[in-house]
Amino acid sequence: MKRFAILFAIMTAGLPHIWAERVSLSTPNNTLVLEVNKGQEPQFVYYGNLLSDADLAALPNPTRANWSHLEVYPAYGATHIQSEAAFAMRHADGNLSTQLVAESWQTTAVADKAPNGQDRKGALLTISLHDPLYPISVKLHYFAYSDVDMIECWTEITNGEKKPVTLNRFYSSSMPIRRGNVWVNHFHGAWAAEAQLTEHRLESGILRIKNKDGLRNATTDRQEIMISLDGKPRENDGDIIGAALMYSGNFDVIIDTDDTEYHTYLAGICPDNSEYHLAKGQTLVTPHVAYTFSQQGLSGASRNFHRWARHYQLRHGNQERMILLNSWEGVYFDINQKGMDQMMADIRAMGGELFVMDDGWFGDKYPRATDNAALGDWVVDSRKLPDGIEGLLRDAKKNGVRFGIWIEPEMANTTSELYERHPEWIIKAPGREPVKGRGGTQVVLDMSNPEVQDFVFDVVDRLLTSFPEIAYIKWDANAPVMNHGSQYLKEQSHLYIAYHEGLIKTCQRIRAKYPDVIIQDCASGGGRANYGLLPYFDEFWVSDNTDALQRIYMQWGTSYFYPAIAMASHISAVPNHAVFRTTSLKLRCDVAMSGRLGMEIQPKNMTDEEKVLCRQAIADYKTIRSVVQFGDLYRLHSPYAGDNLASLMYVSEDKTKAVFYWYKLECFKNEHFPIVKMQGLDPNKRYVVHELNRIDKNPLPCEGKSYSGRYLMDHGLDLPYEHDLEWSKKIDWSSRVLQLTAE
Repeated sequence: MKRFAILFAIMTAGLPHIWAERVSLSTPNNTLVLEVNKGQEPQFVYYGNLLSDADLAALPNPTRANWSHLEVYPAYGATHIQSEAAFAMRHADGNLSTQLVAESWQTTAVADKAPNGQDRKGALLTISLHDPLYPISVKLHYFAYSDVDMIECWTEITNGEKKPVTLNRFYSSSMPIRRGNVWVNHFHGAWAAEAQLTEHRLESGILRIKNKDGLRNATTDRQEIMISLDGKPRENDGDIIGAALMYSGNFDVIIDTDDTEYHTYLAGICPDNSEYHLAKGQTLVTPHVAYTFSQQGLSGASRNFHRWARHYQLRHGNQERMILLNSWEGVYFDINQKGMDQMMADIRAMGGELFVMDDGWFGDKYPRATDNAALGDWVVDSRKLPDGIEGLLRDAKKNGVRFGIWIEPEMANTTSELYERHPEWIIKAPGREPVKGRGGTQVVLDMSNPEVQDFVFDVVDRLLTSFPEIAYIKWDANAPVMNHGSQYLKEQSHLYIAYHEGLIKTCQRIRAKYPDVIIQDCASGGGRANYGLLPYFDEFWVSDNTDALQRIYMQWGTSYFYPAIAMASHISAVPNHAVFRTTSLKLRCDVAMSGRLGMEIQPKNMTDEEKVLCRQAIADYKTIRSVVQFGDLYRLHSPYAGDNLASLMYVSEDKTKAVFYWYKLECFKNEHFPIVKMQGLDPNKRYVVHELNRIDKNPLPCEGKSYSGRYLMDHGLDLPYEHDLEWSKKIDWSSRVLQLTAE
């Protein structure tokens, strides 16, 4: 386990001379230093590259010019009136002022279980704060991992007053960022256009990134940000702080830039319509925030997040993912026994390993023919599937594939037997008619209600108890909270928080009983790509938009914080069902091969030539699967650069294998692209180049040749802009996947 150091220093910089304690936490390559003094607010000192003991001892206090805000958890009312506060409350007597000063602190070695069930080790710093006038206590927690460069922060708030108090603002973490040429990368989007990159310099004022969907907090703005400390962000060099709020519900991320020397970063639960009433003796625990620091640019910070995610966040993060066919875009609701058998045989013939039956398989009194009925009635529609799930599992075994199934257990339709039995289970504003979503009938079950939690657990439990051969569940959630109201809760402002507490409890119950089943996190596409839920899931559906061109952009943005093994990326039909664009099958295969490869298509509608190409892509992917899913990512040329080119690569940890991706995004005459320099290779090794998924008549000039890692990183390979095809087979799209193997 990495060491942690506690050093003493005298505070200077024009303030009274008092003894203060320096407390530091270190990961393998990062150090965090705080200044803690009893009876005062803890102060931020340093976060960045790993410091030696000598540098820790000599570390100066940061500048406090212009009364810079360096408090690590500023509370509103006593001192922090004009600046953004991490904490604000109304005391039982109505007082709005709070002051949080240090009472005690300790650092302990920890060996426990991460949320995904994996063993972890590290050091935990806990700083206990209190208000000198009120019995309100706050504990700040900082956990530094011993083997990955990640520090998680969270807060516990306890009410010791005789009556309930109201929390108006209760962020998880705050961090000062020294002003300069500071830039921020963050992500916005919409359904079918998730994870769109936004990049800009921090200026005076407040940057607020938020989501108030209620259920799907990654569809629009996302809660993860990259902060470049030394100018416009660069992919493979430069100082970067990455920060990710680990929450599944409504969130706020704020960066406040005032007239001081520091930006203030704050992240936590969105306080809008969620004031929290804390009873006497009750404790509220906030979501965690994960921080990393890298001097290797945006990609370096991403690699830190990916290692942490594979080890400690994703379920089965060290287990190769199966190549699957999902039925949705192939047949939509047209589920039947013969059709499922045919799709299983087809995916097996192309080299796939798993078949997933999507929406449309259930409903008795109300059949699931479209999206307007049967949600909540999780019984097989025997008119579509006369042999039931037993027959599907039989056919899967016959065809040599595993079997998976789609559910949406948090939802109901008003046209359902469930709703007829339990109308009191849905989220609905008191005294008002329910607001309905998809299909004109979809409503959301209230996960704050323990009866609903039991019901959702039972949906999964009945399936997996009755049919333990089910290997995979696709868990969907296709509606937001459409009207504010709980028929169960007394405190209506607790709805958004209590919903996700109930959801997490249910997921924990499921994983305790069924640790091995693979579960995909889906919510109208990528609506739940967050580290609040992912410890209970194996992967997520990046987007309902499977168009290869737009997926290049979405998967680029998603890769900033999430590893390839978590990103379900499927080959689909054209014209694409979301954007109606027609792209080449070659491009669709090459883009899907950069994530967790799968298919979203009806194979019987494919030509024999198309099946051959997909069979080749699947076979080629199997040779690089371990590199893509467990390797280090290097983003090389951004699709957002505006020059119609994108490129990235994965490199194995021992640097003996790599995969290089090159995509031409548009086709113009007189086009000119730069040669893309590779990254992450061993400069002293020689790598043999082999093109995967090749469609050209003749091999590339580099095919089979050996190049030093130094040459590939200093110069790169000059690739043709078009594919070498017969005239009748010419395509406008161009892409390359190169496998590099050390000699």
